[in-house]
Amino acid sequence: MTTATAAPPVAHNESATGATSRPGPLDNAAYWLAIGSIYVLQGALWFHSGKSKIFDDDGIMPPPLKKQFDGTFFESFPGLDAAWVLLGVMQLAIFAVLVGSVVRGEFLPSRRKPLLLSGLAASMLCFALLLFGDIWTDNFDGAASLYAYFGSTAVIFAFVLLMPPYRRPDWLSGLTGR
Repeated sequence: MTTATAAPPVAHNESATGATSRPGPLDNAAYWLAIGSIYVLQGALWFHSGKSKIFDDDGIMPPPLKKQFDGTFFESFPGLDAAWVLLGVMQLAIFAVLVGSVVRGEFLPSRRKPLLLSGLAASMLCFALLLFGDIWTDNFDGAASLYAYFGSTAVIFAFVLLMPPYRRPDWLSGLTGR
């Protein structure tokens, strides 16, 4: 009787031939600039948006937006101010997930990034909800901008999956074969 043994999985820093791939200085620089940019961009966006709705506006939708949504079903359910607060809570929750990602050290190249990816996915949902409101009220210019934000966030999501630890440490220089 023969027993088959599976080959050990290839580590992220080893190629299939067993050679270790080491990140070059540009790989490292690109990683840190990119990951830092993602956290700063997303963190500032969701913190400011949520804070302004709940604390700066005291949970009250501004008059121009109330006029935009006047007569829609949003006015009766959940109510315009309630919808404003719910959006603010969602935006601050996304910010909290991003902070949790930083606290867990997900920004490190060796760490998987489930909270960061979850925060990005929640960002796409938030953009979709905002876009729905603009479409419902025939604000197609606003909807077009939100569609671009949604798409940009989807690209960022995919980009994170192309960075370490999901790819080799020489994630950029390895593309050209050095």
